[in-house]
Amino acid sequence: MVISEHARLLQLAVHYTGNKQNQEGIKLSQSTLKTDALIKDILLKYFISPFKGNEYHNFYHETDLKFNEVFNYVTAIFEDKETFFDQSVNLVKHLYEQSDHPKIKSGEFYIAYFKDCNVDGEVLDAVGLFKSESRETYLKVYESGHNFQISSEDGININKLDKGCLVFNTEKEKGYLVAVIDAAGKGTEAQYWMDDFLHLQSRNDDFYQTKNVLQLCKSFVMDKLPEEFDISRADQADLLNKSAKFFKEKKDFDLNNFTEEVIQNKEIIDSFNDYRNKYSTDNNIIFDDSFDISGSAVKKQAKNFKSVIKLDGNFHIYIHGNRKYIDRGYDEETGMHYYKLLFKEEA
Repeated sequence: MVISEHARLLQLAVHYTGNKQNQEGIKLSQSTLKTDALIKDILLKYFISPFKGNEYHNFYHETDLKFNEVFNYVTAIFEDKETFFDQSVNLVKHLYEQSDHPKIKSGEFYIAYFKDCNVDGEVLDAVGLFKSESRETYLKVYESGHNFQISSEDGININKLDKGCLVFNTEKEKGYLVAVIDAAGKGTEAQYWMDDFLHLQSRNDDFYQTKNVLQLCKSFVMDKLPEEFDISRADQADLLNKSAKFFKEKKDFDLNNFTEEVIQNKEIIDSFNDYRNKYSTDNNIIFDDSFDISGSAVKKQAKNFKSVIKLDGNFHIYIHGNRKYIDRGYDEETGMHYYKLLFKEEA
């Protein structure tokens, strides 16, 4: 998590980049931007405050890290701050070359240099790359003589960062420690920021491991398990609940402990381990057999572990607790299935 309380904005360059496919071109500033203390404080909030999570990435390249353009430009800035503006021009030109999808929006591109960013207790310099694509209309109320007048202005909402990237001056040999934001989601036009421009991969840390094992468990229980075993939806829900409970209550993950405590059945454990290997290959994910569990990753994935049994269009059963209090049956008179739920009192 990035704490901006003592962070300082030392340098800032602003350029404009359009859509390459539409041949909109770029507009370059002639020098860095000079701002007063008030504007710097506003920009710090706009640039840094959205970075609240613990998920990090690294620059990479399929051949060699030295071929990653953004990695090279940022490295040049860290090594010689006098090159800041020249590298900002290189960065916006590189961004424009990647902006060749018809839905990519034009906008201002900001390159910033920060001092004293607190990242999980470590104070670091950082280079920030940001792009504003969304414009909003604001009302301005002002006094005119003995009356008030209202006008409108087109501007940027400082509480909504469209695209952002903070590159911290640490772990250079691994591709730096990188935090990234993309409010556009996961569409094709959105991926150009993370994949084409920055060219990032997930950092192999506790957050990465926890998130991916939780996703693996969900996929195994909901997709693979019903293919190989005769298992009810209630049993699937129970296994999801046990998995979530394990990650919420334990401080560290050990593969053998997890399978013996949560899955228990020898045949299903073997199936899970086989599925884990295939999942790793298919999704290019590295699974460690043991790691410290990331609480923030567990919290982020919690919404995916809601155990719900959907019955036609009439009922949804949310299962939070003990499997023994729910039973499935078949009513021959109506020709319909039913669930019997046992409880002590209504909430």
